[in-house]
Formats: sequence, C-alpha cells, structure tokens
Amino acid sequence: MRLLLTASLIACACALAAPALAEDTVVPVEKAPYHRPVFHNDLVMLLSVYLPPGAPRGPEVYHTHSLDQISVLAQAADMTNQALGEPAMGPARRGQRGNVGYTAFSKKPQTHRGANVGSTPFHNIVVALLYPQPGRFTAGSRAEAPGYQQLIDNDRVRAWRLTLEPGQSAAAITQRAPGMRIVVDGGEISESIAGAPDRGWGLRTGEFFWQDGGVTRAVKNIGTSAVNIVEFELK
Repeated sequence: MRLLLTASLIACACALAAPALAEDTVVPVEKAPYHRPVFHNDLVMLLSVYLPPGAPRGPEVYHTHSLDQISVLAQAADMTNQALGEPAMGPARRGQRGNVGYTAFSKKPQTHRGANVGSTPFHNIVVALLYPQPGRFTAGSRAEAPGYQQLIDNDRVRAWRLTLEPGQSAAAITQRAPGMRIVVDGGEISESIAGAPDRGWGLRTGEFFWQDGGVTRAVKNIGTSAVNIVEFELK
C-alpha cells in the first residue's frame, strides 16, 4: 500500500510539472510558431510573422531574438506579450500599422512569447542582420529627393518611407548599399533606370524585394491608390 501511495504521488507530481516544462520551451526566433523564414542570403534573414486572431494555437513556446533587426508592421492587431520569467501575459497593446522599428538585440537578447487577442490579423515583417559588425557598407543619402522620409539612421541601417499618391513621382536616387523594399500599402508603380525601359510593378501589402547597391532609379505611382513603401540600406 505504501509503495502504491508513493507511486501515485510521483505520478501526480509529474503531471503537474508537465505544463510548466512546456511553457519554458525556448527556440530561436526563426524556429518559433507563426514566424516563417521567407528570404535568406549572407547578409539578412527575413521572417514573415503572421498571427491570425486567436493565435498561437498549440504548445506554449518562447522565442529568442539575438540578432539586430529592423521590422515593418504590415497589419496591426491587439497583441499581448510575456517575457521569459514573467508570471503572466502583459496587457494588450496595438501597434501602429506601417510603423518601422529597429532593435539592437545583439547587445541585449530578448526571450518572449506573444498572442493575438484581437479580431484582426497581426503581420510583421522582420529583417534580421546576419553579419555581426557595422561598417561593411556605406548607405546612400536621399536628402535631395523630398519624397523620401528618413525614419532610421544608426550604425547598422538607414531607412526611409516613400508615400506616393496616384500620378505622383519621386526624384531619382542612387542606392549605394544593398537593402530591401517592403510594401505597406500596395498599388502600381513604374521604375525608371537609365539605359533600361520603364518597368511596371504591381505591389501587395507585406511583399518585399531585395535591392542591390549601385542602382539609380526614379519611381512613379501609375495606379489609382496611394502607395506606401519602406526601403532601407545596410551599413
């Protein structure tokens, strides 16, 4: 009887401990649920972080950010977050759609988990920088092209927002360093590059494009709706 009682107590203790162990599961951000790697080269890794309302569903998993990253919020939702070691999820917060952020996670990594508690999808485009030291590239300046609003300028990246109404054009700029274009509000644009015919683009929200350095281009909105894109160059 005593042996049976002891075995029962051990079984109960294991059953109670199982959820706590599951809650402490930690993976790299690119392995986290709903964090889908969609582009990768030797410089950057891009994740499409898409959580429908009510997500995540399934095991409770924390993920760790350890690389410097730039992010563009394509769709906003009411999100809660919990840092590893905190007793519970924090209050729901809703970001501003189109917001562009930069975090130096290489200096202070962060482990957390999040949940979409709202009624709209959450879609964040996250670009992690894979090379550890700044100074590899020299980003260009777009100060003489007033359509480009500079958003970020630090030792790793320089980023701009370009918003064009139908029929509106942006003066030609020269992209000095490699980088990316991320679409916040899609539409139709035409790009003009010297020596090549004008090229039309159909853009959709959340799309991204890798852009090599050394290219001079002008952009015009040839569609019927406003276009909002974010571009950045690496340093």
